[in-house]
Amino acid sequence: MVLLAIDWASVGVKALQFILSFSILVTLHEFGHFITARIFKCRVEKFYLFFDPWFSLFKKKVGDTEYGIGWVPFGGYVKIAGMVDESMDKEQLKQEPKPWEFRSKPAWQRLIIMCAGVVMNLLLGFFIYSMMLFHWGDEYLPTQNLTYGVTADSLAQSVGFKNGDKILSVDHKPVERFKNVAMNVILDGATSVQVDRNGQKIDVAIPKTFAGDIIKYKDIAFLSPRYLMYPLGTVVDTMPAKIAGFKVGDKIIGVNGNAVQFFDQFKESVSNNKGKLVTAKVLRGNDTLNLSVNVPADGIIGIAPNIPDNALKTHLTKYGFWESFPGGFQKGKETLRSYVLQLKLIFSGKVKANESLGGVISMGNLFPSLWDWQTFWGLTAFFSMVLALMNILPIPALDGGHVLFCLIEMITGRKPSDKTLEVAQMIGMVLLLGLMVYALGLDFWRLFKK
Repeated sequence: MVLLAIDWASVGVKALQFILSFSILVTLHEFGHFITARIFKCRVEKFYLFFDPWFSLFKKKVGDTEYGIGWVPFGGYVKIAGMVDESMDKEQLKQEPKPWEFRSKPAWQRLIIMCAGVVMNLLLGFFIYSMMLFHWGDEYLPTQNLTYGVTADSLAQSVGFKNGDKILSVDHKPVERFKNVAMNVILDGATSVQVDRNGQKIDVAIPKTFAGDIIKYKDIAFLSPRYLMYPLGTVVDTMPAKIAGFKVGDKIIGVNGNAVQFFDQFKESVSNNKGKLVTAKVLRGNDTLNLSVNVPADGIIGIAPNIPDNALKTHLTKYGFWESFPGGFQKGKETLRSYVLQLKLIFSGKVKANESLGGVISMGNLFPSLWDWQTFWGLTAFFSMVLALMNILPIPALDGGHVLFCLIEMITGRKPSDKTLEVAQMIGMVLLLGLMVYALGLDFWRLFKK
């Protein structure tokens, strides 16, 4: 039996952020369908946040529309009269079309109604990004400001990176923002990275399998900023370092007689001595101490340095209210582009689906364990853009499937039969439900695998 230690407080905070974020996204998405349907005189029978099989948590009928909240927090829907949708209301479709029904409207009106949800999500994503720029500005770490170069993890070292390398360019093109180095390698298929290593320019070749390896190990931060060995800011209770006598404020200057200047040097020294006793030379005030610590099999002794906020110089661009909108639009475009490239990696076979897909647990885990509004809105904007992109795919049961049939009708002048739409809807629902179950299964497999 596997026993999992669960921090329920953190889980609760993550869950609340996830539910609030998706409530906003789903409500505005469905409102897009709702308002355009009403504009074109379609009767909207239901408007629900979350799904309501068998019963709902709340419902109230106003005019022709029943508004409600379901109990399955995986989405939401509007039920438009005379439309072949997830309700599969075949009895209504057997009757003669009524003037207020979706199927009675011209193809161009139906096209607008079906595109409206995607448009709302795009507008929401652009708007959130714009307001984030207006409120917080755009802060980033310039690549040239990594004073001590990078720390390379084991995967990066396996292809030729070394701790202390200073990034010059990717595929011989300078990269202004350090975080974009990883994105260029993973998503743009960069074949080389140029680095300054002790004053010498070195070309690090990137193998074609590297992006897949990164996704497999779930760590896109294969390169991170290199920091000095600052005084300790964290010493975890009950961990080996605490037992050995380490204290917050201690500064480690050596391990087993070897000088330590950077934190990665200390980590490497400890990692190379798993299961052994190591002796650290420590400055504590005016005293120099030697503390011996037993390194466990995982190499983690339970300390972290207190890295000051100004350890590396970031760049902050402030935006006025009107200036923020073009900036938000550009940020939204970059989000869409990066997600399209991620899908391309999956469909090209460079990344395995079972290593990159995730369900609601994976999405919920992206939120921090402590409530942070900047992160919350950033993830909400990201999910809004992704939801728009996924919904417009020409798959039956998604908005894009309905859009495809409308376009075919407008081009050929022939409307698909209700039976064709029913079969397509059923196939699409089976595919989507299967994908959701598969993604959720991967979530649970990863959870219990840990």
